[in-house]
Amino acid sequence: MNMQALMREAQKMQKDLQKTQQELEKTVYEGTSSLVHVKMNGKKELISVEINIEDSIEKEDIELLQDMILVAVNDGIKKVDQDKEKKMSKYGQGLSGLL
Repeated sequence: MNMQALMREAQKMQKDLQKTQQELEKTVYEGTSSLVHVKMNGKKELISVEINIEDSIEKEDIELLQDMILVAVNDGIKKVDQDKEKKMSKYGQGLSGLL
């Protein structure tokens, strides 16, 4: 492969990488626990929190509610990381062919 072709390939890969990163940042991920549902974007920014306490929990039981929010947020973050790793790993594989 000549140097010009190698540079074109690297530029294409960089554009694809940036496009994928932007898509990931716009994606909405949802995390859940038994009483809490959260939504966050690919930048790991919390968008919304829904708490279902109707008959499931006493209002005084704040500690349990805090734990449920923590579980749901961490579940959402884990999903962001998994999707990012899955989508970005193809670029790492492509780089090894260029070296």
